[in-house]
Amino acid sequence: MKKPYANFAFFLLGIMGLALGISLTILSDLGTSPFDAVLVGLSIKVGLTVGSWEVLLAVLMIGCHSLLTRHRPELLGLVTAVITGVGIDLWLFLLGSVVTPEIWSAKAICFIFGLVLIGAGTATYLLTNFAPIPIDRLTLIIKDLTRTDLFVSRTLIYLGFLIVAFLVGGPIGIGTVLTVCFRGWILNFFMKPIGKALNATLHTES
Repeated sequence: MKKPYANFAFFLLGIMGLALGISLTILSDLGTSPFDAVLVGLSIKVGLTVGSWEVLLAVLMIGCHSLLTRHRPELLGLVTAVITGVGIDLWLFLLGSVVTPEIWSAKAICFIFGLVLIGAGTATYLLTNFAPIPIDRLTLIIKDLTRTDLFVSRTLIYLGFLIVAFLVGGPIGIGTVLTVCFRGWILNFFMKPIGKALNATLHTES
């Protein structure tokens, strides 16, 4: 028997872990994922918070999902995006004046910790089977359409957003390259062990 309240708790835990990881990569000042670089670039150039752009771009991607799958828009994914956007803004507010790495080694530690949290958080919330964040839903759609794995589909998406991030002046750096190369792999790495842990925790004998 599934434990719905525990399932939702792990969903929120995964989202907040993901949001924390994103915030740490932003604060590391080594470059973020291409998608997050778009969010930061738009925030600096146009205004609004990073989390606000997370939600606005989610609306656009939900429309793309509908076209690719020929189904009605998955509006529940917008709820997930809103929670993520609020989480990012919250962590940036709480950590912005605390996490200020200045030397390269401190920046590297901040970035690596953030990247690992992003992978673990994404795997956790995806495996609870709530509506995924639109970019993660797009990853799954492309994975199915191309018949590849999460690493390949995520990398293809990041390459597209990398171009957009460059155009809007987002924080592109060595961290961006590392994210494109390893974030999909890290997500794939966490899926099995976290899936087993959640299955053992969220299900009991009926």
